[in-house]
Amino acid sequence: MYNLSCYNPSSFILVGIPGLEKFHMWIGIPFCVIYVVAVVGNCILLYLIAIEHSLHEPMFFFLSMLATTDLLLSTATVPKLLSNFWLGSQEITFSGCLIQMFFLHFSFVVDSAILLAMAFDRFVAICFPLRYTTILTPQVIVKLMVSIVVRSFSIILPDVFLLKRLPFCRTHTIPHTYCEHIGVAWLSSADISINIWYGFAVPLMTVISDVIFIAVSYAFILHAVFQLSSQGARQKALSTCGSHVCVILMFYTPAFFSILAHRFGHSVPRNVLILFANLYVAIPPALNPIVYGVKTKQIQDKFILLFSLKKSQ
Repeated sequence: MYNLSCYNPSSFILVGIPGLEKFHMWIGIPFCVIYVVAVVGNCILLYLIAIEHSLHEPMFFFLSMLATTDLLLSTATVPKLLSNFWLGSQEITFSGCLIQMFFLHFSFVVDSAILLAMAFDRFVAICFPLRYTTILTPQVIVKLMVSIVVRSFSIILPDVFLLKRLPFCRTHTIPHTYCEHIGVAWLSSADISINIWYGFAVPLMTVISDVIFIAVSYAFILHAVFQLSSQGARQKALSTCGSHVCVILMFYTPAFFSILAHRFGHSVPRNVLILFANLYVAIPPALNPIVYGVKTKQIQDKFILLFSLKKSQ
C-alpha cells in the first residue's frame, strides 16, 4: 500500500514563492490585473477577427490561434496562483498537476510554432505578393493549424507518462506556484535522467528549430525589402512585420533568459527565478493583443469602430 501511494500520490502542495509568503496577498494583485487584461484583450481580438470579414486573412487566422493559446497559457497557471495567494489553496491533485503541466508546456510549444507560421505568412506576403492567395489557401492554413496542434501534442504528451512512472515517496511539496515537468520530477526518489533529457532537450530543440526558421524567413524578407526601389514601399513592407517582431522578442527573450538562469544562474535567489517564471507566463498573453492593436491598422480601426458604435447606441 505504501509503494502504491508513492506511485499514485493523491495530491501535491504548491508552496508559492518561497521566502515571500508574507507578501503573497500583495503579489497577487498585479497578477490579477495582468490576467484580466490578458482575458479581455484576447477575447476582444478573437471577437473582432470573428465578426469582421475584412480580417478573414491568413495572418489574422494565425493571430486568432495565438490569442487562443495565450488564453490557455495564462488560464492554466494564473487562477491557481491567485487561489494559492489569496485563499491559501495550496493543494493540487496529482491528476490536476499533470493536466496543468501538460497545458503549460503544450501552450509554449504551440505559441512557438504559431510564430513560425506567422513568419512564413510574412515571407510569402512580401517575397511572393502576387502568389500570396494561391499559396496560402484556406486548405493550407487548416493543414498548418492541425499540424501545429498535432506536433505540439506529440512532443508534450510523453512528459505526462514520464511523470506517472515515477515514485514520489520523499516529499509532495513543490516550491513553486505551478507544476512544470522537471520541477515535479525532482521530487521523485527514482532516477529521472530520462525526464531531464527528454523534458529539456526535445522541447528546447523544437523551439530552437522554430527560431532558426523564423530567422531564415526574416533574412529572405529583409533581402526582398531592400531590393525595393521606393523608400515608401520599404517602410510599408517593414511596418507589416513590426508587430510580429515585437511579439517574437517578447516571447523568446524571457524564455531563453529563464532557461539560462535556471541552468547557470546558481547565484540568483530561487524566489527571483520563480517570480520571473510567473511573470513570463502572465505578461506576454496580456501584451500580445495590445501590441497587435497598436501596430496593426486593420485591428486598430475595427476596435475604434466597435467602441464608437457602442457609445452611439
